[in-house]
Amino acid sequence: MQTKHITSDFSVAAQIGVDDLPELAAQGIKTIVCNRPDGEAADQPAFAEIEKAAAAAGMTCHYVPVSGAVTRENIAEFKAALSDAQRPVLAYCRSGTRCATLWALSELGQRPQEEIASKTLAAGYDVRAALDHAAATSSSTDVAPAARHDIVIIGGGAAGGAVAASLLRRNHNLDIAIIDPADTHYYQPGWTMVGGGIFDAASTAKPMATALPQGITRIKAAVTGFDPDNNTVGIEGGKTIRYNHLIVCPGIKLNWDGIEGLASTLGKNGVTSNYRYDLAPYTWELVRTLKSGRALFTQPAMPIKCAGAPQKAMYLSADHWRRTGNLGKFEVEFYSPGGVLFSVPEYVPALMQYVERYNAALKFSHNLVAVDGPGKTAIFKKTDSNGNVENVETRFDMIHVTPPQTAPDFIRSSPLADAGGWVDVDPATLRHKKYRNIFGLGDAINAPNAKTAAAARKQAPVVAENVLYDKGQRPSQCAYDGYGACPLTVERGRIVLAEFTYGGKVAPSLPHLIDGTKATRAAWFLKARLLPPIYWNAMLKGREWLVKPRAMG
Repeated sequence: MQTKHITSDFSVAAQIGVDDLPELAAQGIKTIVCNRPDGEAADQPAFAEIEKAAAAAGMTCHYVPVSGAVTRENIAEFKAALSDAQRPVLAYCRSGTRCATLWALSELGQRPQEEIASKTLAAGYDVRAALDHAAATSSSTDVAPAARHDIVIIGGGAAGGAVAASLLRRNHNLDIAIIDPADTHYYQPGWTMVGGGIFDAASTAKPMATALPQGITRIKAAVTGFDPDNNTVGIEGGKTIRYNHLIVCPGIKLNWDGIEGLASTLGKNGVTSNYRYDLAPYTWELVRTLKSGRALFTQPAMPIKCAGAPQKAMYLSADHWRRTGNLGKFEVEFYSPGGVLFSVPEYVPALMQYVERYNAALKFSHNLVAVDGPGKTAIFKKTDSNGNVENVETRFDMIHVTPPQTAPDFIRSSPLADAGGWVDVDPATLRHKKYRNIFGLGDAINAPNAKTAAAARKQAPVVAENVLYDKGQRPSQCAYDGYGACPLTVERGRIVLAEFTYGGKVAPSLPHLIDGTKATRAAWFLKARLLPPIYWNAMLKGREWLVKPRAMG
């Protein structure tokens, strides 16, 4: 926890936890102000929990939640909370931005505007636009300025970049804004190859500003909430973005804290994951330097992005040990809570040939629940055929972990989510089932397709066509067939290219060139040489090779 001082008796912080309260009391804090609404994220503590812990530590609490734009009512409530508060005061929200904005706007008229801006800037918060807007529009209900764009896209990853490019290819005059706080765009399908010593990590990253298509407005901020009935999105700083059409594709949340002890040992003690840019090189370091031992590869319950990636890591690691003559010195084990190696049975025989080549043990019905890095042990919950559960402890020298995954917190707590927390869309049109001017694609939607970059590449033109259909610029809607692809790297130089649509129907794109049910060099050439430039220079540029959308009858 890091507090940022704005004045001698007022500071702000990102989300605090119950365990932080004794430390804050020891620092002399007397009053806590919460500016974050309950339920904004699934993993945040409720205000009642904070209030109880604060009272036990001798502090008082005030609840002044702000969702979306900061209103004059918010400022009045904030002033009232501070008027009789014991000092010093700490205010918190998701990042501290809302707190700093509230303080700045509440001080207008009490301090020179330049002094307010200077103090908040020194703490790391730029609220000058909100101050200028408030000073100029004293009769406005919303203090923070509201921007408007015709089409707003949530997320600047593979899905967001592709759908923006597809839209601009069809109509370069569209007013499109992409909201994403990240500075870097990653080619995530390349991280398996980084972990196998084939790609360099730096080749999978580009600045967000150069990866996204020219002609869009980039809004570098985190989303705080949705108001679909009023066609608005709330972002950090209490600002509101208005839209005519909204496209939601924020990606998926990797829940590293969902496995006890995992987060604190990642990147050391032989614990790694190709699901993170900074960890994939450590995978290769372990594979390259280990000469013997027990290597575990884990997969969590579905859904996850790129369901084949956990076993890809196993195949490439074992292949390296085979090539260096060390495979016989390793115990290779694959753990999954499911009961099959791959969900589309046509591809399983080819995969099993490599499982047998590497003498890998398949441990089905095993779910990883805890990792002790220094102790080099992993704990799995094993479920037998009768539903009985027992804990199984396994020693390791190396463990490649795929974390459990969910929709992002701001999606799960929003009116856009279904009961499971995913964006609730029609699986064919990708239109939201309740809000007709909202579409979704990519990993955060609830359509029953594989969560892969290949799926997003096929979905993007469908969403582009259907948004333009809504605008009267297309004669008919288009349908997504559930296509996804998983290039299973079974050894350096060969891949089993799994391609399928809804229901696990095999759907090869190049059947005369690549037999996806076998491990082929042609599929390896596609994955290693062609797909990265196709991603950067076609998918993110609106060039739709082999993914032209199909009009609905």
